[in-house]
Amino acid sequence: MSSNILLIPFRRTHNVSLSDAIKQYISTKYDQHPDMFAKDLEAIDQLRHAAVHAMEPHTSGVRKLQAYAAQLVWMGGKFPVDIGVDFTWYPALGYNTQRPISQDNLRFELANILFNLAAMYSQLALSSNRSTGEGLKAACNYFCLAAGTLSHLKTNVIPDMRTSPPEDMDTMTLESLEYLMLAEAQECFWQKAVKDGLKDASIAKLAAKVSDLYSDAGDWGIKSDAISSEWIHHMNAKHHHFAAAAQYRAACDCLEKRKYGEEVARLRDSLACVSEALKEARYVNKSVQQDLTGLKNKVQEDLKRAEKDNDMIYLIPVPPKSELKTLDRASMVAARVPREVAESSSMLGDHGEFGRPLFAKLVPYSVHVAASIYVDKRDRLVNDNIIRELETLTASIHELLKSLNLPGSLQALEKPLGLPPGVSSHAEEVRQQNGIYRLQSAIADTEKVKNSDRSTYQEGVDLLRSEAAEDEQARRKYGTDRWNRPTPEQAVPKLYAQINEIDGYLKQASNSDKLVQRKLRENESFIRLLGGTDRDLEDYVPSSRRATLTAKVEREASNLRAILNDVSRLESRRQRKIENLRAKAKSDDVNADLLREAARMEREFPMQAIEAVQFEGFFEQRLQRYEPDRADIAHEQAEQDELLAQLQQANNGLALARRGDSSTKEREQALQNLENAYFAYKEIISNLETGRKFYNDLAGIVTRFRDDCRNFVYQRRAEAAQLEGDLSTAMAQMSLQSANSAHLIQQKKQEHMQPRASPRVHAAEPLAAPMPTRANVAPPPVATAAAAASPAPGTMWTPDMPIKFAHAGATADSANGSKQPRDGRWDPSKGMQFR
Repeated sequence: MSSNILLIPFRRTHNVSLSDAIKQYISTKYDQHPDMFAKDLEAIDQLRHAAVHAMEPHTSGVRKLQAYAAQLVWMGGKFPVDIGVDFTWYPALGYNTQRPISQDNLRFELANILFNLAAMYSQLALSSNRSTGEGLKAACNYFCLAAGTLSHLKTNVIPDMRTSPPEDMDTMTLESLEYLMLAEAQECFWQKAVKDGLKDASIAKLAAKVSDLYSDAGDWGIKSDAISSEWIHHMNAKHHHFAAAAQYRAACDCLEKRKYGEEVARLRDSLACVSEALKEARYVNKSVQQDLTGLKNKVQEDLKRAEKDNDMIYLIPVPPKSELKTLDRASMVAARVPREVAESSSMLGDHGEFGRPLFAKLVPYSVHVAASIYVDKRDRLVNDNIIRELETLTASIHELLKSLNLPGSLQALEKPLGLPPGVSSHAEEVRQQNGIYRLQSAIADTEKVKNSDRSTYQEGVDLLRSEAAEDEQARRKYGTDRWNRPTPEQAVPKLYAQINEIDGYLKQASNSDKLVQRKLRENESFIRLLGGTDRDLEDYVPSSRRATLTAKVEREASNLRAILNDVSRLESRRQRKIENLRAKAKSDDVNADLLREAARMEREFPMQAIEAVQFEGFFEQRLQRYEPDRADIAHEQAEQDELLAQLQQANNGLALARRGDSSTKEREQALQNLENAYFAYKEIISNLETGRKFYNDLAGIVTRFRDDCRNFVYQRRAEAAQLEGDLSTAMAQMSLQSANSAHLIQQKKQEHMQPRASPRVHAAEPLAAPMPTRANVAPPPVATAAAAASPAPGTMWTPDMPIKFAHAGATADSANGSKQPRDGRWDPSKGMQFR
């Protein structure tokens, strides 16, 4: 490497057909044919090809990368992140640059393009002619743009990827690169200051800031897995180099101010810093080594001279390093996000710099929102108002059976030895579903989604709290009169209302999770038995002696068994009804009808933008198809009540017939425990499925909440920066006006205190200001030029007359009949008169 500064290398990729994936997505998800967007599909591939092959430092490459990035941002509102194409990119930094990374993620593609844009800016800076003042200014500007692009990538793009970023685009790496770009920009400014011959004190401030920025870059680089040791050594050497340069310039300033003792102390510190930098000599390139060696030689020469002069002539004590005043810093650079990146959407349009937005004629996003609203309404109607009611009816059956000790008591009577068929079938079902391990795995998976939801929600809440604290701090600093923008709660009341709403969801779901876990603990031992071997079950269920079945007992038992079978058939029929209802809801595709409804609205109201709320009437009409299923709940309730009444009556009859027979009591209890555990197992599975679906649905809600918080905080901070800048400018102008006013007042006081010079010509009255008036009558016709030039005495002045200057004594001279010749030029000492 021949240069003493570093550049960011480009990330490389393979050619992929983005148009094929978009075409496939449009054909499957939209009611529009992909051929309608043939030009857009061709354009997006051309944009990508131009952007990914922009590998040379030229301004044309900047335009190509910015144009493709702008279209990717625009397409993010039209297509999902995982559109169906694997973008393969090779890392630019680190030790795995030959190992590609592939992700089906539009945001990943955007992140790589912006990374290459930052690399392009850094390489343009390196290719600038830094031997001239203009070249240094251009390089400094490019480095600041590179830092701004990296900042935008880190703040706005990486968090929305929804996947882990590559190791050379994680927070630590991007922070290190951003500070590196700022350090090199400040170095360019320092170099220009040296070339322009600025004062040593100013150059020292600039060099000290360069040293700080390189130090920050190195600190973040150490935390990164992608910043190589070679770069870290370079940053460390640069940090000490500019610390030495700053102390050397400060020593030169001390020499000029005759602070000879401090000069020696600063030269010694400069020599220590440059010696520390030279410890990195074998790890850095020759350009940096030469810079360090040249600085060390210069410092040694000046130190030798300064120590000799001070020891022989000045004899001023040399202060220790701890007593030296810390050098001030002068920061002349800042990360600047290019407007083409920060406001890329404003660059798209029929007359925009990046051309028209692609795929603009796809179905409006509001239609997709309306489809989501309908799905939520439908699922809420089906799951909450119909299926939940049916499941509640089924749960009441199990509660009654449990209270009556059924079917355990009947099974013990019918089969006093071995396992009843019902218990065997239940045990086989639990075994096939992996029993208790399935429940524990489902609980663990649900807990992961729950923690992720809470973390995403908390991130959004922390962003809002941070912004509110910043706003309050600014309000206290500038006062409510100047800082008069709305508070965060007033600006986005809906967003703040979501805080308590989502928190309520999470607390309610947490309580439900605790109930499920308690139910599992209560039944865990029995569920383990059902999931074990038949031998374990036989050991648990005691055998009983065969009871004597009288004719009455046998008749009552048969009657109870028949009713229990009717109850089982009712449950099975109800379960099939629930499954059919879910299938019906799943196959309810509203997109086609919704598109037709949107087309009708566009025809009838061509000038009105379509909003999701306009489809409410359509939703109500379409949801009527589920009304028969909802009305059937009352019939189910009536049938169940009648059947359960018969069940209670039959169980009472059997109990009366077996009065005094306790031979099967222990077996009855064991079988009933297993039966209850089986139904608890089924209920826990249902509850876990419901919880998993709830947390998955909540993930979308909290993600939107977090994204809305990010967008709001970004806008508020940008707005605050603008407002703070305006206030600072206004206050500076007020200070300047106050200073000018004070200066004018002081000047007037001085003028009043000075004696007035006596005028040469004493007029009888003070000179009155001219009061020209417009004549009410038309001016006389112009006869000759002489007449126009010499109006008659006493004639009122009109706009078409000339203005003639004369000295104050002209009238008196005329009156005295003086005929002295007179120069026609105006004499300032004679005064001025209008006539």
